[in-house]
Amino acid sequence: MSARDPLPDLLIAIPAVILACKAGAMLFRRIGQPPVVGEIAVGILMGPSLLGWLWPDAQTWLFPGTVLPFTGAFGNVGLLAFMFLVGLELNLSALRGHSRTAIAVSQASIALPLLLGSGLALLMYEGFAPKGVTKVAFVLFLAVSMSITAFPVLARILTDRGLYHTRIGALAMACAAVDDVTAWCLLAAVVAVSTSTSAIEAVTTAGLAALFLAFMIYAIRPLMARWARRAARTVDSVVLVVLFSGLCLSAFTTDRIGVHALFGAFVFGVVTPRGSRVIELCAARLRAFTIPVLLPLFFVNTGLKTNMQVLAADPMLWLWALAVMAVAFLGKWGGSSAAARASGQSWRDSLSIGALMNCRGLTELVVLNLGLELGVIGPDLFTMLVLMALLTTAITSPALSWIRRGVPPDEESGDPADGPLVHEPVRLPAAVGKT
Repeated sequence: MSARDPLPDLLIAIPAVILACKAGAMLFRRIGQPPVVGEIAVGILMGPSLLGWLWPDAQTWLFPGTVLPFTGAFGNVGLLAFMFLVGLELNLSALRGHSRTAIAVSQASIALPLLLGSGLALLMYEGFAPKGVTKVAFVLFLAVSMSITAFPVLARILTDRGLYHTRIGALAMACAAVDDVTAWCLLAAVVAVSTSTSAIEAVTTAGLAALFLAFMIYAIRPLMARWARRAARTVDSVVLVVLFSGLCLSAFTTDRIGVHALFGAFVFGVVTPRGSRVIELCAARLRAFTIPVLLPLFFVNTGLKTNMQVLAADPMLWLWALAVMAVAFLGKWGGSSAAARASGQSWRDSLSIGALMNCRGLTELVVLNLGLELGVIGPDLFTMLVLMALLTTAITSPALSWIRRGVPPDEESGDPADGPLVHEPVRLPAAVGKT
C-alpha cells in the first residue's frame, strides 16, 4: 500500500500555524510585548502543554506524523535564513571607539552566567543528563544556554520604545553584538565536544571550524565586497538567489564540519557587505517571507517538544525550574549591570542594560532545540529552559519601563555621540516587524 500523501495535511497545518502565531504576535504586541513572546506562547499552547492535553485528537488531526518532518524542515530553512539576517545586521566595525565598555559588559554577561550555569549543571547532571551524555558536554551546554542574549528581539524592543538611536540603545546593541559573536563561537565549541567521540576528533572539528571562519573572513568577504559593487547593475532576483544559495552552502559546510548548519548561515551573514541597496532590499524580501511564514513552523515545532505537564506532575521539577530561572536572571542581568556600572554608567543605565541583555527570545530557542537534537538535554530540562526563555523575554519591556520611569523625553531622544553602533537594515514598505 502506498504511503499517505502529506500535501493535504500540510495545506491545513501550515496556514493554521501561521495564522495562530500571527494572532498571538498581534495580541502580545498590543500589551507592550515583542511579537516573538506571543509566537513562542502560541507554539507552546499548540503542543501537548494545552491543545494536546485538552483535545489530543485535534492535535493529532492538525499535526499528523506525516507532516511533522516537512514542517520541521521548512521551519529549519526559515531558521537558517533568520540566522543569516542576524549576522547581516551585526556591524562590528562600528565598535571602534566604543569597544571598552561594550566588551566589558558583554564578556561579564557571558562569564557570570557561564560560571553560575556550570555550577547548576553539576548539581543537575545526575538527575537530568540523558544516558550516555558526558558531564563535560552537559555542563558546557547548560552554561552556554544561560549566556545567550536575543540580539534581534533586543533591537525590536529598542525600536518600539524609540531608544534604538540613543546612547543607551546604541550601547546595549553593541554589547549584544559582541555577546552574540562570543556565544555562537562558544556554542560551536560545545557542539564539537558533544558530537565528537574523542578528544582528537573534537580538536579536529574545532580546527576545521576555525579554518572555515578564516576562509569566510579573508576570502569570501573580499569577494562578496567586489560582487556587491557590481550588484547594483544586477537583477534583484539574481542577487536574492546568490544570497540564499550562499547561506545554504555555508550552512551545509559547517554541518559537514560538525558545528551545525546555523553557524555557517550566521557567518555568511556577517561577511555579507553592508551598504549595497540591492542587497539590503533582497535581504528585506527574505525577511518579509521568513519571519511571518517560516519561523512560526519552528515555534510550533518547539512547542510540540515542550510539555508543561511534565513539570506539573512533579513539584521538585518546579523547584529546579525556579533554580534555572534564578541563575538566568542573576547571571545575565546581574553580570551585565555590574559590569556597566564598573565601566562608569549610571545605576539607571546599568540596570537598563542588564534588563536588555537578559532578553533571550528566539535565539535561546535555537540553542535549546540544538541541545535537544544533539541529545545533550532531555525533554524535562528542555521544557524548563523554554519556560525560562519565555519569561526572561516577557519581563524585558516592563522592567525597562519601570527602570526608566521619570526619564525626560529629551534625554531619551538624544543621539549617541558617534552614531549608532549597529547596522540598521533597509526594510520593504510593508515589511513585517522583526521577531
